Amino acid sequence: MLRDKRIVLCVSGGIAVYKSLELLRLLKKAGADVHVVMSSSAQEFVTALSFQTLSGNPVHTELFNLIAEREIGHISLADRADLFLIVPATANIIGKIANGIADDMLSTTVMATKAPVLIAPAMNVNMFTNPIYRENEEKLRRFGYLFVPPVNGPLACGWEGEGKLAAVETIFEAAVSALTKKDLAGKTIMVTAGPTREEIDPVRYISNHSSGKMGYALARNAARRGARVILVSGPVNLLPPCGVELFAVENARQMLDVVMANVGECDAVIKAAAVADYRPEERKATKIKKQAGSMTIDLVKNPDILLELGRMERRPLLVGFAAETCSLESYASAKLVDKNLDMIVANDVSQADAGFNVENNRAILIYRDGRTIDFELMSKDKLSEQILNIVFDELQRRKG
Repeated sequence: MLRDKRIVLCVSGGIAVYKSLELLRLLKKAGADVHVVMSSSAQEFVTALSFQTLSGNPVHTELFNLIAEREIGHISLADRADLFLIVPATANIIGKIANGIADDMLSTTVMATKAPVLIAPAMNVNMFTNPIYRENEEKLRRFGYLFVPPVNGPLACGWEGEGKLAAVETIFEAAVSALTKKDLAGKTIMVTAGPTREEIDPVRYISNHSSGKMGYALARNAARRGARVILVSGPVNLLPPCGVELFAVENARQMLDVVMANVGECDAVIKAAAVADYRPEERKATKIKKQAGSMTIDLVKNPDILLELGRMERRPLLVGFAAETCSLESYASAKLVDKNLDMIVANDVSQADAGFNVENNRAILIYRDGRTIDFELMSKDKLSEQILNIVFDELQRRKG
């Protein structure tokens, strides 16, 4: 996702410096060409050699050091960068940039760039809440600098509160978002994800094998592209994507309530959740004890959320999903018609390398007019990008 992107990772002094090594690893894994600039105080915590080894590029520490006959280090880096990251960012470096001070390699390089600059502060809670610091941050925000706010937690100095460096995964996601075209800005997209659980008793429930990975990938990429994202999720073991509005639900009726309460604000709804079709007619208040012989559980139909959405007089763009094990295209096409969808994404969940609980998927997208697009095996993240491209095109067509 960051292939061919040149990122300058600026590391200022603080105990959180070691976390920048993990961020560097994630950036490299995503295909970025990373160049590191370290302040002198950062080198007191972690050596430049560590960053050089992981990045595969020389680490820049000295302001007056020509990297080639005709290149001045800080200008060369500033000109070539697609994105600057300052992680961790101390109150000192933020104060310098806010007030136009450029007296070392790090501050000079940042001042010289026209690339987006993403700052992840890390400091003592009292420093973070100091009105001087707050004014400096607000000033930089007004100038277009991007921030990943610190989180609340125990700090190295012994205090507890705001000032702890945000999770490396959160910073990485913010970096990807900063480099993503915001073609969905101004749009509201609802995504449903994961399974539902229909309780039999306090211990047991009816559910399915959906992991939620496809829906979460859709929500994550829609947010990266600037959309306001409403994510309605059944029970999953996934971290919520950055920048989405998460509604966590357990069963189909709860999901219906949340979806219908928010659908009026949406330009598109992508129903990737695997909703249980049936629920026990009666949910027992206490655990059902094992008995001799067989046991019968009476089931009743759950509400059909897609059908309810399709019946709306004025509805958003509707994209359904069909998880099948045979007759993929015919079953999905029938579902598209029955539920009055604009398009449907069908995938065969009987395949070992695609579908439930794996990182990859292959699918067929079927339009309302019968056109189809085949998606070969790819990551769910990549497939979500392809689906959102189609959603974007359709929203543009409606707009026109």
